[in-house]
Amino acid sequence: MKYAIDNKANGMNIALAGRITFADFADMNALIATIKEKSGRMVTLDLTAVEFIDSSALGMLLLIRDAVGGQNRLSIQNAKGQVKRIMSLARFPMAA
Repeated sequence: MKYAIDNKANGMNIALAGRITFADFADMNALIATIKEKSGRMVTLDLTAVEFIDSSALGMLLLIRDAVGGQNRLSIQNAKGQVKRIMSLARFPMAA
């Protein structure tokens, strides 16, 4: 997994890329720590370049949701293919 953070006045845009699996737990914890430093801001996760997620990735997304302060401060966008199916099955709300 790779990620890029774009800080905006109204929040953070985080573009994730590649495969997100349990092997990315340490990187995801670093990302969560960065998010917590900027607490209280809207966070948008762009999944355009994510090719695959496993069940542990869903758990990590829940940790991100908790870090930002709940579902109202997290927007997940641009999932496609297998990633979109998994997100839908897990009932993760995604922006249109």
